[in-house]
Amino acid sequence: MAYNAKATAPATIAAGISKFRDFIMGSYIVRHRSEAPTVPCPCGMSTRILTAADGGPCSVHVTSIADSVRHYHRDTTEVYYILEGTGKMELAGEWFPVTPGTVIQIDKGTRHRLIGDDGKAVSTIVMAFPPFDEKDEWFD
Repeated sequence: MAYNAKATAPATIAAGISKFRDFIMGSYIVRHRSEAPTVPCPCGMSTRILTAADGGPCSVHVTSIADSVRHYHRDTTEVYYILEGTGKMELAGEWFPVTPGTVIQIDKGTRHRLIGDDGKAVSTIVMAFPPFDEKDEWFD
């Protein structure tokens, strides 16, 4: 098979320039919470605003948690931001109170769970680095 550099080079160069431009100038996603699917998860109900499919460095979920199952992630660090409600977060066997405005960083390998006070849900933003992968949810 013959290779025609002149025929293929412009497309290859254009693709390279496009990737370089995205690297230098960045790209973006603007999405409203109402445009994202809400799905059941071991923690409660999760609205998955940014996911691995978006190709970014993290996922962003808004999750309503009343009594999650203790679990950990082998490859993922999570950051929780408490929006509404009060409760307690178990981290590696130690309990911490959470209220609106609390931020919790959970490094990979740390067993954790969140329980809302009096059975009421706690509303959270959960950011996962790299993006959340349900195959990386491990239970004891």
